[in-house]
Amino acid sequence: MSVPAPERPRSTLRAGVVPYPDDAVRRYREAGLWGDRTLVQEFQRVAAAHPQVVALVTDAGTLTYAELDARTDLIACGLGELGLRPGDPVVFQVTNRQETVLAWYATLKAGLLPVCALAHHRGHEISQISRLVGAVGHLVEAGTRGFDLVAFGREQAQDHPTLRHLLTVGAAADAGTVRLEDLGRDADPTVARARVDAVQAGIGPDDVAVLQLSGGTTGVPKVIPRLHAEYWYNALAYASAWGWNASSRVAHLIPVVHNAGIVCGLHGPHSVGGTLVLASPDLDRALPLMAAAGVTDVLFGHGHYGVIDHPGLAAVVPTLRTVVLSGAKVSAELFDRFEALGLWTGQLFGMGEGMFAVTFPGAPRRARNETVGTPLSPLDEVRVLRPDSEDEVPPGEVGELCARGPYTIRGYLAAPEHDARAFTGDGFYRTGDLARLVDIDGGRYLAVEGRIKDVINRGGEKVNAEEVEQLLVRHPAVAAAAVVAVPDERLGERACAVLVADGDPVDLAELRRHLEALGVAKYKWPERLEWRTELPRTQVGKLDKKRLRAEVAGGPPPG
Repeated sequence: MSVPAPERPRSTLRAGVVPYPDDAVRRYREAGLWGDRTLVQEFQRVAAAHPQVVALVTDAGTLTYAELDARTDLIACGLGELGLRPGDPVVFQVTNRQETVLAWYATLKAGLLPVCALAHHRGHEISQISRLVGAVGHLVEAGTRGFDLVAFGREQAQDHPTLRHLLTVGAAADAGTVRLEDLGRDADPTVARARVDAVQAGIGPDDVAVLQLSGGTTGVPKVIPRLHAEYWYNALAYASAWGWNASSRVAHLIPVVHNAGIVCGLHGPHSVGGTLVLASPDLDRALPLMAAAGVTDVLFGHGHYGVIDHPGLAAVVPTLRTVVLSGAKVSAELFDRFEALGLWTGQLFGMGEGMFAVTFPGAPRRARNETVGTPLSPLDEVRVLRPDSEDEVPPGEVGELCARGPYTIRGYLAAPEHDARAFTGDGFYRTGDLARLVDIDGGRYLAVEGRIKDVINRGGEKVNAEEVEQLLVRHPAVAAAAVVAVPDERLGERACAVLVADGDPVDLAELRRHLEALGVAKYKWPERLEWRTELPRTQVGKLDKKRLRAEVAGGPPPG
């Protein structure tokens, strides 16, 4: 059998990627943080070491590492036979299911670039993102409740300059689409592996591997290029932080095609030969699966903090040892209730751009409850600066959290003007989060105090208020708009639109129809509406969001 020659990536994205400085790359490699393999080669190494360990548990059943490795070779071969070539971006819009993991590794094995969109993104986001990256493929899921993603995929492909392949999971055979389940069905496993190896031989560890999306703090999400070596290190460092190994069974309920999903849910346990228990966000479905799988560790986003009151949690507790909470401040009461069950409880703070902080085992209880811990890597660098400056605040004071390190990007894809605002002159990423450094029992920990940017944190998804305001004023009945966060027990925050009418006011349903017609993702839609004759202003005439937030929250206006 002849082995194909290595295929070089043909991606046109390289010119838009801001590289790590050579001295930083050298330092990260000398410290043993960055390896010399691709994500696929790292996964293959782990699969070869743990072939009979269960790699994946879903509602559809289990897959061992050997099975997952072999099946994704075949699908990768099928992707190549479609004409997809290394470097071609493929937009993912799928949920937490077995086929999503198969598609993920197969896409990487074919040398393609997964673009990590969410199933609830719509035309407003997808059309711009897919054109920016030059997407060649679009993977969608059939049967999602309330929205036909397959029809949406067809619509997005119309008049698209690069999009040629609509891939589906869970769909019936249909002209114009390709079912992921059919790819590579008749391929020879030996030939498929040879093709995968040939593709990987043409990719370097410092090449772009994955395109994540920002939280949308400046409108349509910015594209975050993640590299093979640094992205695997990010996951391995996370797994090491919690002491995971091949006996770990890690549950993940929030969207897996998301930075936290890939780093903490998928690559994290797989970096050490552990098991991912990929569950539905629905606790009624997730908890029985977790109990049956004997889950040892779980990450709960803010939207799942209510699990503490779910009767199904009791069946999970006997094997569960670690609960990690992320997405919003953790109340002392919630923390106490998890630990009263005998569950070691900690926190995670992270972002698609890189920077992670965790409350490592051994951290004092107060630090685990009141802070998000310390940076994940020993070579992470953190500064707390005065907003809109490069001056550090005095110890203990609140400022903007800025970070630089071995898995934090040095720039967004093809966004030099935005990068000039988003990074300091020496390459620290301005997170937009307000934070302070806190001394507890002789250690220094990071406490996150809020956001500088006008962002609503709805269950972990960031909604840029200005973006929604600009969309709302396109409605003929709206003369002026302000969107602010209101507290929500389940999601942390929801959006409230405060509007000034141009003529007769309309109801919330009409405004939602307006946003739907513009192709705006549903999680960005306001969930409360107030009409005013005018919006509050500061003494210098600027919109007074601080006062408005206090008014809509029902509290007294700030003094």
